Amino acid sequence: MNSSLTPIEVQAHLHHQYFIGLQLMVSVEKGADVVGNWMFNLFRKQHEDKFLSSFNKLGLENLPHAVACAKYHVLSNGVGGVRVEYIAETDKKAWIRFRYPRWMYDGPAICGIPIEASRGFLKGWYARNGISLQNPRLGFVCVSEDLSGDFGFCGYFKEFEKNLSVEERLQFSPNERPPQFNEADQPIPPREHWSDDRLAKANRNYSIEFCRNGIGELLRVIGLDETLRIGKRAARLTGLQQYSHMGNSLNAIDGTPDDAARFLIVALEGMGDTINRIDEPNQIILKQSPLRIVRGLQGSEREVLLACWIELWRGIVQSHREFMNLKVEDKGNGLIWYLSSEQ
Repeated sequence: MNSSLTPIEVQAHLHHQYFIGLQLMVSVEKGADVVGNWMFNLFRKQHEDKFLSSFNKLGLENLPHAVACAKYHVLSNGVGGVRVEYIAETDKKAWIRFRYPRWMYDGPAICGIPIEASRGFLKGWYARNGISLQNPRLGFVCVSEDLSGDFGFCGYFKEFEKNLSVEERLQFSPNERPPQFNEADQPIPPREHWSDDRLAKANRNYSIEFCRNGIGELLRVIGLDETLRIGKRAARLTGLQQYSHMGNSLNAIDGTPDDAARFLIVALEGMGDTINRIDEPNQIILKQSPLRIVRGLQGSEREVLLACWIELWRGIVQSHREFMNLKVEDKGNGLIWYLSSEQ
C-alpha cells in the first residue's frame, strides 16, 4: 500500500486481508472439508443475493445466457478490484479467465488453502447460474483451478443441447485452453451507474460483504462458539499485521492514544460512518454511528460479526508502540470506543 490511498480504499484492504486470514485459520483449525462446505454456503448466498439483481445495472439482461454470465463475472469482479478476462467463442459458449495475483488468496496465502475451497465456490456459484436464469441447459466447465497448480482459474459457460442433471451443471475438462484474448472485446461497466466514486465504494463493499456473509455462513457451519473463537483471533491478528500498512497510507503516527484515536476516526469514516470525539482527562471517547458493518443483521449473526469486527480494531490499537486500553460498548445503533493509556 502507498500513502495515496483513501480511507475507503484502506477499508477495502483491511476487510480483504481479514477474509483471507479467516480462510487460512479455518483451514488450519477445522480442515479441508469444513472449508469446502463453508465456501459452498458462502458463495451460494452471495449468488442468491447478488447475481440476478445486478444484471440490469451491468447491462446484461438482453444477452445470450452464456455470454451474459461470462461478462457478468468480468464486470462484477472488476468492480471489486479482481482482474478477469472475457473471451467469447460463440453465443452459447463464453470463457472467463481470472488473472494473477488472485484476490481470493493474496500473496503466499494461496499455498495454504485446500482445493476443497475452490470446489466449494464452484458448486455454490458457477453451477447455479443456469438455475437462477431458469435455463436447464446452462452449465459451467472448469478447465483449470488455482489450487491444483495449473494456469489459474479458468473455464467457460456453455448452453448444452440437452437439459443438465445436478451433477452436470459443473464439469471439468483440464485439457482445454481458451481462445486468444482480445482487449477490444472486454466489457466495461455502464458509466451512468458506475462513477469513479461509486467504483471505489463498490470495491470496499465487495470486501466487506465477503466478511459479513463469511462470518454468517461460518456460524451455520461450525456453530457460535467456534466461529467466535476462530473469527476473533483471525481478526485481531489481521489488525496487528495490517496496521503499519494502513497507518502509512493515512499518514498516521505509531504512538499514543491520541495518535490511535486520530487514526481510528479517519479509518472508520472510510466505512461511511460518522465519528464524534470527546476528550476527557484520562481517556478519549469516540462515538460511531450508524454502524454500517452490521446494517440489516440481527440476533447471533449480528452479535458474532460485531464481536469479530471489533477485534480487527483492537489488534490495530495493540499494534501501536504505546500499550493502551480499549473498551467498546455496543449501543445498538452505534459503538462507543474508550481509549486510554495502560496503567
